[in-house]
Amino acid sequence: MAKTKYIFVTGGVTSSLGKGIIAASLAKLLQAQGYRVTIQKLDPYINVDPGTLNPYEHGECYVTDDGAETDLDLGHYERFLNTPTSQSNNVTTGRIYQSVINKERRGEFLGKTVQVIPHITDEIKRRIQILGQTGDYDIVITEIGGTVGDIESLPYIEAVRQLKWDLGENNTLVIHLTLIPFLSAAAELKTKPTQHSVKTLMESGVQADILVCRTEHELPEDLRRKLALFCNVREEAVIQAIDASTIYDVPNLMLEQGLDKVVLKRLKLKSAEPDLTQWNKFLKRHKNPKGVVKIGLIGKYVELQDSYKSILEAFIHAGAKNEVRVQIESIHSEHIDPKNAAKQLAHLDGVLVAPGFGERGIEGKIEAVRFVRENNIPFLGICLGMQMAVIEYARNILGYINANSTEMDINTPYPVIDLMESQKNVTDKGGTMRLGAWRCNLEKGSKVAKIYGEREIFERHRHRYEFNDRYKAQLQEAGLKTTGINPDTGLVEVIELPSNNFFIGVQYHPEYKSTVANPHPLFVEFVKAAQQHAAQANPTKLSYKV
Repeated sequence: MAKTKYIFVTGGVTSSLGKGIIAASLAKLLQAQGYRVTIQKLDPYINVDPGTLNPYEHGECYVTDDGAETDLDLGHYERFLNTPTSQSNNVTTGRIYQSVINKERRGEFLGKTVQVIPHITDEIKRRIQILGQTGDYDIVITEIGGTVGDIESLPYIEAVRQLKWDLGENNTLVIHLTLIPFLSAAAELKTKPTQHSVKTLMESGVQADILVCRTEHELPEDLRRKLALFCNVREEAVIQAIDASTIYDVPNLMLEQGLDKVVLKRLKLKSAEPDLTQWNKFLKRHKNPKGVVKIGLIGKYVELQDSYKSILEAFIHAGAKNEVRVQIESIHSEHIDPKNAAKQLAHLDGVLVAPGFGERGIEGKIEAVRFVRENNIPFLGICLGMQMAVIEYARNILGYINANSTEMDINTPYPVIDLMESQKNVTDKGGTMRLGAWRCNLEKGSKVAKIYGEREIFERHRHRYEFNDRYKAQLQEAGLKTTGINPDTGLVEVIELPSNNFFIGVQYHPEYKSTVANPHPLFVEFVKAAQQHAAQANPTKLSYKV
């Protein structure tokens, strides 16, 4: 009998139904009953990882402690479970084929013809089982990207079919997430798309054990019976996933539907009442704020909210901690200039300048930093945002008018931000940035040290350019303090302006480590500073109920 149980989550009818949220919600319910659970994502695209993808293509690139550039769904997994993921939690078709081709080049197949079956499917099965073989988990949930019927997903579905046979029916389970559309002209819910989706899955040799049905309306009992009959599942295994006001409602909705009980019964595991006390305390604060703060998110990819998914979720966690609703105002940095900066930014209680790459929209970010610095509006700069704060200070306080990053201007006379020494001979773009969790020592007595409550921290990075130490003394003397340093490389990780109420820039990505259980302290204190700014600007602003 297999030690670890495996749950596979597939999707049908349409994309973007929320497989990652369903997987994370189920994992939360199982974890709350004492089971050790992790989730992995199998992505059908041929990129080796999302690291070289434009955010407009696939949303943000999420980074793990061990330096994996992964799908944004891993962020959901970590935020729900409060446990870190790793390289093994995200596998792409590109990585699968790269591994198999490398083995072929080394002669490991002994001259055999390399084929999708068995060689590609064997590699997929091996990757799926890596987490289960560590002994750290009772249950591994595997989300399969894409939609059933997609050509690129077929090898993954075949690997699932084989694993169900290899591991036995009590050790594997398939959850199929599907859509029950409502036709307003007929005023009824339609099951036919789901029937066809399940049929397509069965044509690949895989029978869904549980149907999770996304819907805008309650599913009546007769419709559930019809789905159970035509899709060959038990009626109790037809689970309603009605639209929720927040993704953090979904674990409770799945609990009401009994998803966890059906899963555990099918896997022959004991079921208990999940302890969601801490989760529901967060949810109560999130849904019942005592006020509102307006935060400007200055970015280059604001048209697609998923580009800054972890930042937006970190604000939800920090808002709940402070018992306020954080109202995010997304502002495209290309649209900010000295003439309109006041109009766009003056009404805000705080401004975050977001990460990014390339020179498009850079001057707008610099102008935003100048405005909030001069008007003492709480500021948080992340990665590129921190670098823009350094450039702005060098230009407007030190008088280095043409100061810049060599990423934007290779010939700048004042390269206050420069390519890291370790990056200067790098030619391949994929997986070669400074990635993963690195140590940072915080200066005693600094604002950032007080925020963290400790002197040594570990935060995740994703960058090639860094603060240029040649300008450190001048900037420090002019008032911009470098209060976080990597002890191994000397890299400046944190800058702050003590003369302002809250002005902090960090080279790392704190948003990646914010979870429901542990909101990130930088975001918590930033939101608190925004509250104080709002109260000073208008003392009655926080007194009304939202």
